[in-house]
Amino acid sequence: MSVLRHDWQLPEVQALFELPFNDLMFTAQTLHRENFDPNEVQISSLLSIKTGSCSEDCGYCPQSARYDSGLTPEALMPIEQVIAAAKQAKDQGASRFCMGAAWRQPKDRDIDRVVAMVQGVKALGMETCVTLGMLTETQTQRLKEGGLDYYNHNLDTSEDYYSEVITTRTYQDRLDTLARVRDAGINVCCGGIVGMGESAVDRANLLLQLANLPQHPESVPINMLVQVEGTPLMGTEPLDPLVFIRTIAVARIMMPRSRVRLSAGRNEMSDEMQALCFLAGANSIFYGDKLLTTDNPMTHHDLTLFARLGLHSGGSSYAQA
Repeated sequence: MSVLRHDWQLPEVQALFELPFNDLMFTAQTLHRENFDPNEVQISSLLSIKTGSCSEDCGYCPQSARYDSGLTPEALMPIEQVIAAAKQAKDQGASRFCMGAAWRQPKDRDIDRVVAMVQGVKALGMETCVTLGMLTETQTQRLKEGGLDYYNHNLDTSEDYYSEVITTRTYQDRLDTLARVRDAGINVCCGGIVGMGESAVDRANLLLQLANLPQHPESVPINMLVQVEGTPLMGTEPLDPLVFIRTIAVARIMMPRSRVRLSAGRNEMSDEMQALCFLAGANSIFYGDKLLTTDNPMTHHDLTLFARLGLHSGGSSYAQA
């Protein structure tokens, strides 16, 4: 089983990105096979349980109240609707149900309602994940006591580039929330977004930050920027698809036992690009026609692609030592 490192240096990460493509893919796939079934992909489903009117200024996000993206704000969903959506996701093959709310930080009364959703989803036999923004220690403990399995809180990009994308919270704010989640004994889902105009050094530093956390995130979503009209990042030059695939491969090498999730942006990816991402070590996807508010490949398309590639769903979320 692969040795887990938490002492990566930037030149090492840059050297991985600069490997000949075939060598990089071979290294990533070799490590992938040491830790996972190479033909198995974990499937998650994501639901926006509270949409829009967020006070943050994340430059990629149509849910910010600061941008005119044409999004209609929606209050926190009734628990019954959330459970019904989770049951449908399970029937379609998802093993984990993720719930996202557009908050900078939830109020304590909101946490009680989210805990009820978590408990309802767990009763269906599914893993649970929420992304709610920043958390206090008390809120984190409440989620843990309520049975939450995973908390998603992405770093988004490198610390150096972060202020170019977001100014309403700091990089340290994100790290502090991750530390609270980890200290509470909740599994961590943490990754980032590429294609936001960042440099190659920024992409390397993002993965370095993730891999050098005291414990690797159990899930590492790698998102391709989805450009949305009305947001500041609309019009950003698209990222070379091969650079995205390299990012997946380097994440797999640096965090060999984590689930690397092929996340936002799949709607713009060809089947061939996604196949190379799976070869590079991606072994988790979001399933369904929406990722919070942006389009995602339809379920039947994913099933067809899985059949063409000989992939199957299932598996635990983390390769245990």
